[in-house]
Amino acid sequence: MLPGKIYRKYFQHNVFIKIILLFSIVAVVTIITFSYLMFNLMSQAAVQRQMEIQKRAVESVSHYIGQKYDLVQSMMIDIYRDSELTSNTAYLLEHPYENYVRYRLDRYFKESNSTTDTVQYFRNKLEDNPDIRSLILYSAAEQQLYVYNTHKQFEIIPTNAAHSFVPDAMYLEEAGNVSIPNIWVRKSITLADTPMFSVRSPINNKLSLRNIGQLLVYFDTERVWEGMGNDKQDFKGIILALSADGDVLFDSSGRYYGAKYPNMELVSSAYTDGEEVNGMTITKLTHGQGGFTVLSIVPKEEIAATYRGLRNMIITICLFCSVFAIITASLIISSIAKRTQGIIKFTRKVKNGDLDARITDVKEDELGQISKSFNDMLDELNLYIDRVFKAEIKQKHTEIAALEARVNPHFLYNTLEVIRMRAISQGAEDVGEMIYSLSVLFKSYVHPKPKHTLKDELEACRLYLELFRIRYKDRFSYELLCERELEGTVVMKMSLQPIIENYILHGMRADRNDNHIAVAVTKEGDIIRVIVTDNGRGIAPARLEELQQRLHQTDESSESFGLRSIHERLKLMYGAKYGLELNSEEGKGTTVTVYFPDLGEDE
Repeated sequence: MLPGKIYRKYFQHNVFIKIILLFSIVAVVTIITFSYLMFNLMSQAAVQRQMEIQKRAVESVSHYIGQKYDLVQSMMIDIYRDSELTSNTAYLLEHPYENYVRYRLDRYFKESNSTTDTVQYFRNKLEDNPDIRSLILYSAAEQQLYVYNTHKQFEIIPTNAAHSFVPDAMYLEEAGNVSIPNIWVRKSITLADTPMFSVRSPINNKLSLRNIGQLLVYFDTERVWEGMGNDKQDFKGIILALSADGDVLFDSSGRYYGAKYPNMELVSSAYTDGEEVNGMTITKLTHGQGGFTVLSIVPKEEIAATYRGLRNMIITICLFCSVFAIITASLIISSIAKRTQGIIKFTRKVKNGDLDARITDVKEDELGQISKSFNDMLDELNLYIDRVFKAEIKQKHTEIAALEARVNPHFLYNTLEVIRMRAISQGAEDVGEMIYSLSVLFKSYVHPKPKHTLKDELEACRLYLELFRIRYKDRFSYELLCERELEGTVVMKMSLQPIIENYILHGMRADRNDNHIAVAVTKEGDIIRVIVTDNGRGIAPARLEELQQRLHQTDESSESFGLRSIHERLKLMYGAKYGLELNSEEGKGTTVTVYFPDLGEDE
């Protein structure tokens, strides 16, 4: 299937599929970006942590070897500070050992006190420092070695130049630096070929400043591991300690010990800690006085291995979060889509005329509120249709009952006009005027207008009242009060005339000369209130209660049809708060109040 067809079939008209796709893309891109940034941050932290371990390991090795260098220097300082020890050491190195023994005895007997013995001093140093494998004093004058081993034994080993390379080695090798043990010296003292490093220090005559020998101290390289503490379990690569000549003093891997380091260009190329040279990360620390250098060499692959597990974990989490986000979003959006499809099906039913259909959605979210609003709208629509339909029927029935529409209007008008002209010709002008008013009143009811206003309704009332004013002359009066801005308000047709008709038929007293009816129109908020007040017979309390009850009856053949018709039509058309109120007091008059909605002039 072509991409265009796939788009048209699944995406073009399905907004929820588009939302799922867009959300999935945004979620996946966001998760990948966040995971990448997190991986970079955590990998850098892992590398930094590893570099800190390497640095501590280098510092531990340098500190250990530096301590041993300082130990040897402190021995020489002790010798030079103690004048007795200085003279004894000088005599030992410049004379045969037998002469040194006699010299010590002579001084003991002459001075009657014990002086510091050089041999015993160095034996004590050996006992105090278990890291020392061997301590050697070399006499340049006598060409012999005074050796202390780990068994606290003191030996004198001759190294005549004719039979040994030791004097040449002592002369050629630079004193004062840390180095590997000289092979000829080690063979001369029969020292085992185990990892060791040596610290050499020249011994000079304090008075003549002439070199009279050297102090050599051999330390066990294996003890370097103990100085590293817990770091030896965590560091990567190898740790090397190199002499100034490039000889390997310490090698954590055990590959280069006893030889020169083959990659000295790496050492010379590294200037800062953590510098990468030829795929190797190097950390370097040089001891200025001892002349040795300690460095950590870690291949790039081993550093990468420190965060390889972290990378795999982040990738796994990234995949899990992406799948979870997509599935969760799809389920939620699919649920919303299902509910939306239900609303669409419901609207189609309503479109096809099924106004009894309802949406069954009990949730309180936005879709639930839309569903509830649709249901409420249909309830109101059905109520409105029912109310308007019934009101229209009532309106037609009232007009028919009031105007007797079976009579041909043209025939009626012509007949009334003939009667009016006959009355005038006979001198009965008042009769002619009454017939004219009646004719105009009929025309106003028979000929419909686009909209029926309050002014039209009051004019119909005036015409009707005018008939009886002419009939009763000075015994009857009326009053119509309405503000000009209210005259254009749309009202229901024949909503006031039946009230006036009831007064004429049942309330007016022909034996009185002060019969009066008043119609007053006022506005209160969104309600138009019309009060019809008369001073007629009034209504007895029992009869008034009966009439008030009949206002709510639906039997068209019952009494008070006109008032009940007005009341029922108003309620059907506009709602329960509109309609008619009837109040009366027997012998004093009746008040009828009609409530209209303020529909304005454009309804």
